[in-house]
Amino acid sequence: MMNQIIKLSEQFVKESLKNDVTGHDWHHIDRVRKNALNIADREQRGELFVIEMAALLHDIADEKLNVSSEAGKIKLLAFIHTLNLGKAIKEHILDIIFSISFKGGNNQELASIEAEIVQDADRLDAIGAIGIARTFAYGGSKGQPIYDPHIQIREKMTVEEYRNGKTSSIHHFYEKLLKLKDRLNTDAAKQLAESRHEFMEQFLKEFHSEWNGEA
Repeated sequence: MMNQIIKLSEQFVKESLKNDVTGHDWHHIDRVRKNALNIADREQRGELFVIEMAALLHDIADEKLNVSSEAGKIKLLAFIHTLNLGKAIKEHILDIIFSISFKGGNNQELASIEAEIVQDADRLDAIGAIGIARTFAYGGSKGQPIYDPHIQIREKMTVEEYRNGKTSSIHHFYEKLLKLKDRLNTDAAKQLAESRHEFMEQFLKEFHSEWNGEA
């Protein structure tokens, strides 16, 4: 039964995100799922079915991908209530999904190891080579400049400022991505993040060198 529920969820997510060009497409979801199961295996902790389901569904309700946060929530709840799962499991999956978002760095405390693992898996996909590619895909889709040196880096943001404030794709590295390595929960994810973080730092060094006509 669990395998069938996974398959149904895969189909739902593929259909829901089939037109995405922001870096939140099916391939992102599948990478997060694989990251999460890899972390769980390395840590030897967590309920694998709950982890996999939360990873698969983690972006369905995201306000960035819906007309509103409420519309996204309704879409997610409508689907999850069609699944033949107990109330406690459904609530656990939903709690993970609604608690792991970055939201300007205003992190809320996570209630389970499963939430920690899925959050880490999602954050790993936001850094490194994939993270760089996704940053520029998202920025382009939102009409943001690649870089504007006159824009100030925002250290602290409300959710509204994070979503809608003036920024650039390069600024996103300093406002979020470079902070993620130190905000991971599990030892396994921290180890996996090291090389990805270093790759971003090297990219930014090269970017600024070329930007300033030094390369």
